[in-house]
Amino acid sequence: MVVAVSRTILMGILTSMHVWLSQPEVEQLYRELLDHFGLAGALNECQALENSWKDPYNKRQIEAWLKRKRRKKEEAITGLI
Repeated sequence: MVVAVSRTILMGILTSMHVWLSQPEVEQLYRELLDHFGLAGALNECQALENSWKDPYNKRQIEAWLKRKRRKKEEAITGLI
């Protein structure tokens, strides 16, 4: 149940940023996000992610990280064409 809620929070974050991903991409991004921001293994990952998103500084950091990830993905796709 907590896992589903955590993914729901991540989907809310992505939606607010107008980022649309497949389910496997969301799962991979979720693990990378938790690892990058030191939230993996937290007693309550869902609450940790939600609290980080509510904090203005952390929100900017998460947004910047997600934008970098999206830009790298777009560059990789462009490089293949």
